[in-house]
Amino acid sequence: MTDTIRDRLNTCYSGVVHDMMRGMGLRNFTLPSDITPLMPETPLCGPAFTVEGRPDDVADAHETLLAWTGLLSKAPGGHIWVCQPHTNDLAQMGELSAETLQKKGVLGCVLDGYARDTHFLMEIGFQTWRRGHTPKDIVGRWLPTATGEPIMIGDVRIENGDYLLGDRDGMVRVPRAIVEEIAEKSVEAMQTENKVRTAIMNGTDPQQAYLKYGKF
Repeated sequence: MTDTIRDRLNTCYSGVVHDMMRGMGLRNFTLPSDITPLMPETPLCGPAFTVEGRPDDVADAHETLLAWTGLLSKAPGGHIWVCQPHTNDLAQMGELSAETLQKKGVLGCVLDGYARDTHFLMEIGFQTWRRGHTPKDIVGRWLPTATGEPIMIGDVRIENGDYLLGDRDGMVRVPRAIVEEIAEKSVEAMQTENKVRTAIMNGTDPQQAYLKYGKF
């Protein structure tokens, strides 16, 4: 099924969406700037599938792999895998997991943690937002605690189904309850920006262009 909301939001950029939500009085919707995209040239936009977990050094390899593959089975297509692992010591995405998720139609991932096998992730085009890289995996070291529940990344609360939009400038979270309104306002703002740009390029003073269109 086509996600028309995602299609519309995906025509926008993070800055204009940020400005629309700021103008509505919203706060705490921009992810930490040190969570960055593996492929900066590729935007990522879609609803979140939230995952939370914790390090566990006494779990055995079978237990952790059974739990991890169970997570992969739950991930819905057309969503972004968004994980709060509560550790920066282990990779939360790698080659086989990314390939499995991509095959299911998952759009990419956002990790408040690390990734590995990044050459392969780039090769298959699986967009991965992460804090860094490590070869250390979750086997015998990490277990999930929840899926589909609200998580915190920095000061941003992300609920299952909220929309994320990320590009070279950063990533913003759009609450699912207002995503249609935000997308519509963002598209309108970009159209106004184009009018301001055209006016300035045609010789209008920038302050006069701002006063005329109310946008800069």
